[in-house]
Amino acid sequence: MSEQPPSNRHALDTIILGAIVTGMPKRGNGAVMNKRPERLEAAEYYFTYIDKVPEGDICRILESQSVEIPALLEQIPEAQSEYRYAADKWSIREVVAHVNDCERLFVFRAFWFARGFNTPLPSFDQNVALKEAGANQRSWRGHIDEFRVIRAATLSFFGNLPPETWDRRGIASDNPFSVRALAYITAGHVVHHAELLRERYLADISHGR
Repeated sequence: MSEQPPSNRHALDTIILGAIVTGMPKRGNGAVMNKRPERLEAAEYYFTYIDKVPEGDICRILESQSVEIPALLEQIPEAQSEYRYAADKWSIREVVAHVNDCERLFVFRAFWFARGFNTPLPSFDQNVALKEAGANQRSWRGHIDEFRVIRAATLSFFGNLPPETWDRRGIASDNPFSVRALAYITAGHVVHHAELLRERYLADISHGR
């Protein structure tokens, strides 16, 4: 599938940028969300992601990623976005599709618990989801634009949460999560895959492998 013509792409970028700016956190009370999750706010596995998040306001960190990650992805030409470093590994397009799916998942879980629902949520099988995503049949530009749009919604959600909701907790996939932990997992999951892209994919591409 070919990329959009430059004129259409510019128009779409303008629309997406407007959506991101509109969705930026607006916290009239001046609150800074920089309290890190405690170890009981998520299963230990998820601290693989949480621990990758730098110190600071989590909403500002998510906001900075909305610029940094598309800039990283846009360095990759369309033709190389189907690269995989081994036959049984995901292509770059599949990696980004997975990142986008997981952001939806993490934010939905945060929404569920923040809004006061206490029904446990089901598990998520990333391989089932990716198999049905058709990631390699979509344009590379489409994946990047989708990240921008999803992140705009993420920023709007977390940026407008009432302060008391960050501590709310629930169960998903038989594991405990706080709303705060899910915000950190959202950011840390992106950091994790950006590191993999640089180390396992882009390094190979730059060396002509």
